[in-house]
Amino acid sequence: MFLDIESALQFKKGVEEASKFLPSGINLVKVENKLDSNEEFLDLSRGKKNHQRNSSEEERSSKQSAICSESSVSSDMFDKVLLCSGGKNESALRKELSEATSQNAQQSNITKSTRGKKQGSKRNVVDLRTLLTLCAQAVAADDRRTANEFLKQIRQNSSMTGDGMQRLAHYFANGLEARMAGSGTQIYKSLLNLPTSASDILKAYHTYLATCPFKKISHFFANKTIMNVSQKATRLHIIDFGILYGFQWPCFLQRLSSRPGGPPKLRITGIDLPCPGFRPSERVEETGRRLASYAKTFKVPFEFNAIAQKWETIKIEDLKIDEDELLVVNCLYRFRNLLDETVIVNSPRNIVLNLIRNMNPAVFVLGIVNGAYNAPFFITRFREALFHYSSFFDMLEENIPREIHERMLLERIVFGREAMNVIACEGAERIERPETYKQWQVRNIRVGFEQLPLDKEIMKMAMNRVKTSYHKDFVIDEDGGWMLQGWKGRIVYGLSSWRPVY
Repeated sequence: MFLDIESALQFKKGVEEASKFLPSGINLVKVENKLDSNEEFLDLSRGKKNHQRNSSEEERSSKQSAICSESSVSSDMFDKVLLCSGGKNESALRKELSEATSQNAQQSNITKSTRGKKQGSKRNVVDLRTLLTLCAQAVAADDRRTANEFLKQIRQNSSMTGDGMQRLAHYFANGLEARMAGSGTQIYKSLLNLPTSASDILKAYHTYLATCPFKKISHFFANKTIMNVSQKATRLHIIDFGILYGFQWPCFLQRLSSRPGGPPKLRITGIDLPCPGFRPSERVEETGRRLASYAKTFKVPFEFNAIAQKWETIKIEDLKIDEDELLVVNCLYRFRNLLDETVIVNSPRNIVLNLIRNMNPAVFVLGIVNGAYNAPFFITRFREALFHYSSFFDMLEENIPREIHERMLLERIVFGREAMNVIACEGAERIERPETYKQWQVRNIRVGFEQLPLDKEIMKMAMNRVKTSYHKDFVIDEDGGWMLQGWKGRIVYGLSSWRPVY
């Protein structure tokens, strides 16, 4: 698929975030000696640091991508995961995981039944959700003795290799322990730098795509919306806030190449936060080179503009907008990381929305994490986070066998790390700040956007894909012009499209 070896190597350098659902900042290094995550966490929470090691890691930070390129992952594997296949690339893996999960569930029920008969009335049932809430209340009251007693009980009954609730309790207990020790920010940053092999991340991403429709449906909604609005355009400009490694766009380029009458001239402006070190725009520029390789393969005229800076500092002149092109703005699930009015009165969240409005795009595609765990009060935030992340851990429990390494990787570097930030960090260092889709609706209208009607064809195709290919408890619904995605009735993501009102 790639035109030369260097392009393939450059592509492999970006695989540490095989999806936009993975938070930014993961440094992926293939290592032989893996640290036990519990031991590392306990050392950090007690304030122990190896200063020599930390300083050497910082010195190596700008060299990480070169090490990542050593990962032996074929370009065919990238194409298999990232390009359109009508679901064929995931169906075999989905079937295999589903069968393994069913067998494990049957064995687990037999084991529980046998154990229950032996233990009889002596069996004690531990309510981890209640223990976590009581522990959080003790932490909020600075009652360390009581908090430690609850933490001890939670640790005795939780495990990162147990069932969904036990795993959730393990990571939430990590967050509570870090908050008590006052080391939340330090531990969160250490989790960002946790070494993981590139091939493991790609396999985890593939597993996520095969068992969960959230990512696939999000990309389908955004790409189909853009395709519909640009049917007759000869020049198309997409501004993507939070592009990361651009894994949304190879499939889009593939579809665009087969457009009746030929593809338009495509320009993508990829925006993301700067990388640390002397080359802040390195990651975004690499993304441009990778997408250019795909565009050349699919014969789509292509241009890429890289911007790596804080989003609220971007000026409209930086975007090089041309009046003759059709302009589209895309942002999937990254607005939650912008600070809001509870931290800064003139919030980056509203500054960026106003910037998008001033661009006057034909359509603004917005994907949001539907969460209510952005409350300034810790207990309220903790309870809402507990409800939210329970859905994800339960979803993984139902769809992926417990012993699968990729599942544990997802739980640790995505959901566990996000939970650490929500629970243990405060102020500007708490970057996980979602709002509900109804709050976003009010915010967008207040800034000066009008919501576009939800396309019935897109909705029908999405519902059909989820119904025929995924677990019966996944939810696709519609409310107030939003396409909503969830698990067992709890909505976790929302998608909508907007345009400015003048």
